[in-house]
Amino acid sequence: MKKKGIIIGAVAAIIAIGVIASYSASSTESVNLDVGRSHGTVSTAMGSPILGDPSAPITIVEFGDYQCHACYNWFHTHKPTIYNHYIATGKANLVFVDLAFLGRDSPKAAQASYCAEDQGKYWEYHDILYNNQEERIDGGWASTERLKAFAFSLGLDMELFESCLDSGKYQKRVQYNTQEAKKHGARATPTFVIVGPDNQQEQFQGGQPYTTFKRIMDAMI
Repeated sequence: MKKKGIIIGAVAAIIAIGVIASYSASSTESVNLDVGRSHGTVSTAMGSPILGDPSAPITIVEFGDYQCHACYNWFHTHKPTIYNHYIATGKANLVFVDLAFLGRDSPKAAQASYCAEDQGKYWEYHDILYNNQEERIDGGWASTERLKAFAFSLGLDMELFESCLDSGKYQKRVQYNTQEAKKHGARATPTFVIVGPDNQQEQFQGGQPYTTFKRIMDAMI
């Protein structure tokens, strides 16, 4: 199992390095990624920063879209309890991997989250997107202008943020994440992969309640 994990990590690193090179060669901005990062069979190298303790025994990988209504409901209804009982206590951490496919504004919203990460505000921007999601997909709430307004409300350096977003700096990063999600059979959002301390993993679809996560994670610990 350990040898298999090393091989998977090496392959993921090679792929991720290629993706980084393809979009950073024309950019003067640095790219700070752990290109070898993976959780179970999922390459999370291009995903979000880890929410919680990186050394936690369990990782929750969420494949999501910022225009996904089920993701919005899970974010507001179940994630806070999971965070309080597992992430805040060091039992689990969470990584968000984009499955940005629901509308034309979805990839741009995902890219904007990484532009915010450049200024140390990924999770704050992630949260503001789900706090401002509107019912209609591509209804304008995640337009380029609104994405920039969200950045302004967080006090980000707007010259840096706008340069990042307008240049498409993270376009291929988001594409990589979307392909990684599809490679793992994610056809709807949210889809979750829970990875345990021995790389055992369980995957399921939908914004399942806290009790589902508790049952799976308690059995892994």
